Amino acid sequence: MRDILPVTSDDFDQTLAAASPDLLREMVRAFAQRMMDAEVEQLCGAGYGEVSDQRVNSRNGYRSREWDTRAGSVDLQIPRLRQGSYYPEWLLERRRRAERALATVVATSYLLGVSTRRVERLAESLGVTKLSKSQVSVMARELDDLVTDFRNRPLDAGPYTFVWIDALTQKVREGGRTIIVHCLVATGVNTDGQREILGIDVVTAEDGAGWLAFLRGLVARGLTGVKLVTSDCHAGLRDAIASTLPGAAWQRCRTHYHRNLLTRVGKTAQPWVATMVRTIFEQPDAEAVYAQHAKVVEALEPKYPQAAAHLDDARDDILAFAAFPKQVWKSIWSNNPQERLNKEIRRRTDVVGIFPDRPSIVRLVGAVLAEQNDEWAEQRRYIGSEILAACQKVGTETDTNDTEVTINAIAA
Repeated sequence: MRDILPVTSDDFDQTLAAASPDLLREMVRAFAQRMMDAEVEQLCGAGYGEVSDQRVNSRNGYRSREWDTRAGSVDLQIPRLRQGSYYPEWLLERRRRAERALATVVATSYLLGVSTRRVERLAESLGVTKLSKSQVSVMARELDDLVTDFRNRPLDAGPYTFVWIDALTQKVREGGRTIIVHCLVATGVNTDGQREILGIDVVTAEDGAGWLAFLRGLVARGLTGVKLVTSDCHAGLRDAIASTLPGAAWQRCRTHYHRNLLTRVGKTAQPWVATMVRTIFEQPDAEAVYAQHAKVVEALEPKYPQAAAHLDDARDDILAFAAFPKQVWKSIWSNNPQERLNKEIRRRTDVVGIFPDRPSIVRLVGAVLAEQNDEWAEQRRYIGSEILAACQKVGTETDTNDTEVTINAIAA
């Protein structure tokens, strides 16, 4: 019997060197895939397709995600769960692109000679104090390619029944002075009921021309089937929506409207007025919503006539949601994804303060939005696909009674 020679590290290195890149990538992919599957089986309490009393969750397909390794890019299939979400934190980093984008913003500030003590401390904490121009160029080019692909990708997951649009102001240095620009962001709910970032752009002024160009770009990329657009009452925005999204209703953002309404009353009366207005949105059906709106206007009229007139004039704008099934009311005006998204963007951009140029804004905000879009894809549906199908019938020639029957059947 022949003696079995021990395998040394040199032998292993030679074997790997002789192997084809495709074989190495497949080995890495298979190993990582098995590790994720094993972890998901533990979370579910049972194996794939296994019938067990210990099962607490079940799978819901896969989603693709690229993983960069020394053997090349590997296409992983990350398991999805029906309840909650799963993400292999031990394998992939959630915020890698956003943090690298922030690093390039700081580095670009240094190169343009606009650094401050605050930016210096931030750069030191990120370890980017000694970046060279070539290193910054490589980092920026890679991130710009990722953000450009994200911004220009086709919107082919429609129809996008509900869309939210908002703008955030950012400070930027141009021409030797600091000016304010507007970052336009749009989100929507696709045909699968998942939230999705639709687009981002930076414009000089938040006027009709800027909104019109932004929305036209979304339509050109495939934005279709929009039934309701929620936004603030910016000048020119409503005209741009009517021009580019014909047939879509407009819902005034409840949060922004409350702020505007409360300026019509004294500070001591604001809590009471806010509570009264809140009752409008807590009614069980559309008829009760409009009836309660009339009651609130009548209650405000004696002491606060300006607020009453303001609320009465805004009736159709703030109650557009009532035309849709009540199962989506909370998603439209209460659980607004745009407000939470704005907070996440602010959390990152406030660290920078003043951006060195507009591409830096697009790079950082675009990277944050791309990461947020990935996280939304991992989470459970924002709105059920059956409910969305019924919402698509709102405003059509289909008998409204048939739509109501469908909704009742779904609710049951």
